[in-house]
Amino acid sequence: MKSFLAFLIAMGVLVTLGDANCWTKIHKPGEVKNGCMLNGKLYPFGLIERTEDCYRCSCSRTEMKCCSLFSTPVAYDKKKCVIIVNRKRCDYDVVEKDDSSKHCFPQARVG
Repeated sequence: MKSFLAFLIAMGVLVTLGDANCWTKIHKPGEVKNGCMLNGKLYPFGLIERTEDCYRCSCSRTEMKCCSLFSTPVAYDKKKCVIIVNRKRCDYDVVEKDDSSKHCFPQARVG
């Protein structure tokens, strides 16, 4: 019984971390006519493989669900390094604050 409980807790943690960068917007009745708006851009109904903001979304008349296409670095030297979004690759670069040509290497990512 204890091992089953440990398994359930572990699965709950994994599911929570796996969906860390997802969100859903519920539409009000009649709010959506031609597609879903995201940051001022209209996207068509259906699957959106990649938005300008690096999300993969699903748009319907009732809701819009999106998940980030990249993971966010969380364990790096925050005093020495800074995160720069690379929208071309839908990824983050972690570089030194004083010399952006030098990369820092994050120890962990979430998302």
